[in-house]
Amino acid sequence: MNMHLKQRLSAGILLILSGLPAVAQVGEMRNNFAVGFNGGININNVSFTPTIKQGSLMGITGGVTARYISEKYFAMICGIQMELNYSQHGWKEKYEDSTDFYSRTMDYVEIPLLAHLAFGKDRGVQFFLNLGPQIGFLLNESEKYEYTGGEWNPPINVKEQYGKMAENKFDYGITVAAGLELRTKAGNFLIEGRYYFALSDFFGNAKKDYFSRSAHTAIQAKMTYLFDLSK
Repeated sequence: MNMHLKQRLSAGILLILSGLPAVAQVGEMRNNFAVGFNGGININNVSFTPTIKQGSLMGITGGVTARYISEKYFAMICGIQMELNYSQHGWKEKYEDSTDFYSRTMDYVEIPLLAHLAFGKDRGVQFFLNLGPQIGFLLNESEKYEYTGGEWNPPINVKEQYGKMAENKFDYGITVAAGLELRTKAGNFLIEGRYYFALSDFFGNAKKDYFSRSAHTAIQAKMTYLFDLSK
């Protein structure tokens, strides 16, 4: 992804988030603040240039969630959601006609800041969409090799990644999510699917570097429990 497109995507997310207060001025005012915790799994890949053939690497994700609902505009409930999560990313390489494999697990602390748009009843089931930017900080990373024979010699052309640690520990990108929320007197129960698309590269991407792109992508399945502090 070129820098111009990255800037346009980031600007679009900021425009969505900055528009929430303006919407709140014309809608039915709310004051619902809720906190809770979330957990789930990541199905990870990395977008590499040059390309590396991959399977999917599974990791865990979980943390705390805070959400503020500011208003209801016609049928749409609008708010903002912030999370602090631990999340595993990385990739697993797939080799044809071989039982050997290589994987890299990368552990991050992540902070998504999401616009929350929902449709449904105050008590009962709601359908929601979450969209916004996400930043992350790499805590650590580990490689796993499994091979037969006397030495590691995978049957692929791209081998620059082996033993090469991340050069950029700061990660940022865009998260899009959709799901269902069940609102009850005992709390709010959410189930959702997410897609994360990184705009940053964890390896160097200058002309002198081997990889021009090395960015995370992840499909996430998450469950969240929230309880209201104010209504």
